[in-house]
Amino acid sequence: MEANKQSLNIEEVHWHLGLLQNLDVGLIVMDSQYQVHLWNSFMSNHSGVGPATARAESLFSLFPDLPAKWLRHKIDSVFQLKSPVYITWEQRPYLFEFKSQRPITGEAALMYQNVTLIPLTSPSGEVEYVGIIIYDVTDTAVSKLALQDVNAQLQDLSREDRLTGLYNRGYWEELLEQELSRYLRNQEACSLIMLDIDHFKAVNDTYGHPAGDEVIRQIAGLLSKHARKTDFVGRYGGEEFGVILTGTNASQAETVAERLRRAAEMVEVEYEGQSITVTISLGIAELQPETQNHEQWVAQADHALYRSKENGRNQYNVFGHG
Repeated sequence: MEANKQSLNIEEVHWHLGLLQNLDVGLIVMDSQYQVHLWNSFMSNHSGVGPATARAESLFSLFPDLPAKWLRHKIDSVFQLKSPVYITWEQRPYLFEFKSQRPITGEAALMYQNVTLIPLTSPSGEVEYVGIIIYDVTDTAVSKLALQDVNAQLQDLSREDRLTGLYNRGYWEELLEQELSRYLRNQEACSLIMLDIDHFKAVNDTYGHPAGDEVIRQIAGLLSKHARKTDFVGRYGGEEFGVILTGTNASQAETVAERLRRAAEMVEVEYEGQSITVTISLGIAELQPETQNHEQWVAQADHALYRSKENGRNQYNVFGHG
């Protein structure tokens, strides 16, 4: 009877070892000195390091490229706190630099991994070993990243004016509201330039609407080229544009407006053998404490723009000046 019980125990040990070796996850068992005591087939197959080489070696000797300081801290906390630690691919894409199992059809060169560090307690309740479980989550990660990319593209499309690539009116007005709120909080100077293309109807009537669209694209490109990273350029409608100049007072905005005006004079739009030149008129409005909403701010800049038109075009004016 005792012999049968001993035989059963040996069979159970072999059965468990076989299971651990053939799991479709990586499994490492190590002691408090980071020496490897168990190294399953998954780890051998993906690392190229066999169990005979891995056993009794330090994990950090076997893999010198591991983030040693960070990982030691994680392992030590499992020993001390006797509780698992979970590391997702979103926190760290991988622990071991394993090639993806789908290098041809897959979109990831390396395997994305979730990692669990688990305490392995002895009968006395002490944690003598820590197990590291490596899960291949490449498919999940690639799918999620692809979805995030699609969502980002859709968001960009929802913000973008199709003709010019600038912010469309809806999103640009949201930015106006944000800058107004920021100004009310910290009183940092901010100015708005509204501008449009002079005699644009004549361009359409003379050269056709496709030529007019090309003129709009060229002026939009000019605005983008001259904008700082902190500025926001949008197409307000038709041939009218808006530029939000953060951290900029009216006097500084005049310098920007004059630079844009001169640059527009130099633009020559080539369309079907025709050379088209245009000018722009601009209006400037600096945010004031009494500005109640973004509509009022736009109206002030538009008022200055209208004065530029009345005074002969190809110039700028500042709201409240003159």
